[in-house]
Amino acid sequence: MMAVIETLETIAAVRAWRASGGWRTVGLVPTMGYLHEGHLALVAEARATCEKVVASIFVNPAQFDREEDLAAYPVDLEQDKRLLAKAGCDALFLPTPATMYPEGFDTWVEPGAVAAEQEGRHRPGHFRGVATVVLKLLNIVQPSHAFFGQKDAQQLAVIRAFVRDLDVATAIVPVATQREADGLARSSRNVRLSPAERQAATVLYRGLRAAEDAFRSGEGRAAALAHAVHAVLDAEPRAQTEYVSVADPDTLRELDTVETRALVSLAVWIGKTRLIDNLILDASEQARDGA
Repeated sequence: MMAVIETLETIAAVRAWRASGGWRTVGLVPTMGYLHEGHLALVAEARATCEKVVASIFVNPAQFDREEDLAAYPVDLEQDKRLLAKAGCDALFLPTPATMYPEGFDTWVEPGAVAAEQEGRHRPGHFRGVATVVLKLLNIVQPSHAFFGQKDAQQLAVIRAFVRDLDVATAIVPVATQREADGLARSSRNVRLSPAERQAATVLYRGLRAAEDAFRSGEGRAAALAHAVHAVLDAEPRAQTEYVSVADPDTLRELDTVETRALVSLAVWIGKTRLIDNLILDASEQARDGA
């Protein structure tokens, strides 16, 4: 019989749970729900690393720059609970907006330069909302480790930066992007795609792979790598490209030339659904592979 996950709805309940066991390692998996295999990979990594695992589900209004996007975010709490219990999650924190942003709330985390370009340029205020809610979750749960997917690479960089700069005593653990068989990154937004749009959405990963192929063939000019991505995207009539970036993976500053490593990232609209994805180019991996 599947275990029933312990549900915690208040900050006091989370802190009492955290203090009850004397665990040395506790892993936090923050989510916005409507879970898929990508989230479950985070839970699996946390389960392998820590004595106890707690997930959170909170659709954070502060990180949405479009009201319609927040309203359309899918929800299936009962299914989420079943998936988390099956994956071996010990507890689930389910705060409300009033819990996270009570009356009079007026303190925000303003990320620095790492949040300025790419998603930050196209979604003003997004990373302020992300950084604030993640810092609150880290303070509430006091985890030894917190697990985040590489698919949201800039988010990961923003979180790493404020954890470092604000001396937060939590290890941030990245987990590789989980993909469908055809390469599409798993995302809660994929459910919005029609069958034809779902097929068209494979263009994101194909574009990223075109940049990787060019890099492996010796191309190091960032503009040429971005052009390789655009050439693939432009051939898909259902795709509307918002941006293609070739940047330093840590600082997110745009590069002119890729010498060692780069983060190639993109945002593309497929119909009314905005999708993001990324891929790391790494010259040292090329050398190991004999490329």
